[in-house]
Amino acid sequence: MDKRILETILTDQAEELALKQSIRFCQRKEEDSIDLDSPQAQVVIGVRRSGKSTLCYNALMRKGVKFAYVNFDDERLIHLTADDLNDVLEVLYKINGDFSYLFIDEIQNIPEWYLFVNRLLRKQMHVIITGSNAKLLSGELATHLTGRHHSIPLYPFSFAEYCDVMDVDVRSRSTKAIAARRAAFDEYMRHGGFPELQFIGNGRDYIDSLVNNILKRDIEQRFRVVHTSAFEEMSHHLLNVAPAIVVEKSLQETFGFKSQHTAKNYLSYLKQAYLLVGLHKYSTKSRQRITGEKVYPIDVALMNKRNDAFVGNNLGWRLETIVYMELLRKYKRQGADIYYLNDRSGECDFIVCENRKAILAVQVAYDISSEKTRKREIAGLLLAAKRTGCSDLLLLTDHNDEDVTCDGYTIAIRPVFDYVLTS
Repeated sequence: MDKRILETILTDQAEELALKQSIRFCQRKEEDSIDLDSPQAQVVIGVRRSGKSTLCYNALMRKGVKFAYVNFDDERLIHLTADDLNDVLEVLYKINGDFSYLFIDEIQNIPEWYLFVNRLLRKQMHVIITGSNAKLLSGELATHLTGRHHSIPLYPFSFAEYCDVMDVDVRSRSTKAIAARRAAFDEYMRHGGFPELQFIGNGRDYIDSLVNNILKRDIEQRFRVVHTSAFEEMSHHLLNVAPAIVVEKSLQETFGFKSQHTAKNYLSYLKQAYLLVGLHKYSTKSRQRITGEKVYPIDVALMNKRNDAFVGNNLGWRLETIVYMELLRKYKRQGADIYYLNDRSGECDFIVCENRKAILAVQVAYDISSEKTRKREIAGLLLAAKRTGCSDLLLLTDHNDEDVTCDGYTIAIRPVFDYVLTS
């Protein structure tokens, strides 16, 4: 590419990034995980539009360092190769002068990008990277940047972050403040946590565009998907039925794939692009843990904001999805593992384990006003306690707040909106 054209593009990108200075953003916990003094590359990964660029920008601005910026998700740069990266670096020096911090957006779009990053790290450049494809990043990071990178997963806004952005009081215990938080949580369940979505009138168009962009650009083009129509039908089907246990043979038969392997690959693409997140089955046997995977959308907006969404009124599924994402934010960061329990005796939504020991069992039910539902959900927690030895039992609902004792176990019943703010 002509360097004069490249200079125009990179200057435009720097100006676009600078506009973020005038926007109020919430402080996100993941920002503290970015170590700008480290000789390792700092890699922020997550679904498109989850706020990765803003997070990195805020971290750099708070640090007060001079940095250069390039966004490889720019359609004007889609044909760049690894051979062009030296020219990019040269132009960045021309625009910015000397710098020791380089911020790179969506780096996985450049083939063999890791060679360039490795070279920068050897020259003691501090490199901050974002990416929206788990496998392309993690595979190449593990192979080519072993010991030279630090990965930070980022999800759409939690409810606490949503409250921060929307100026909702999360501390006061007054009746008015509690009512405001309940109302805010209802809105969060409707709108989800994609940062830009909070300020957009037509959220349906936004989510439709986001999903289509991920399916067509990030998956179909990148992985050269042959059966595009069937793949898209399967993708929307999974977003419509999640949370759900995935049976690859069933997907093969429903969508006419030649093999289960095709269905398995297509499912992996959706997880790599962070449209779906997986949850393995609890078992002491490794083989059983990796079969019967359950999948969840990365955000509830994917469940009820798409044009062909059918789960908008299933409040239980949306509540369960919010809880799972909150457990991921809290416990995955600490190195814990999360499973679901399902056998002939019953099921429990989530089992949190640290060093193979179950430390928390969680059931989620929107409404337990019926005695049948209440007994079923409590029975799931008692099953989890007996199967795993866990004594910390939690039943999350829309509004209940009480403690009950059954079979010698104490079960805390809490409203989700309160739990996710205090967890």
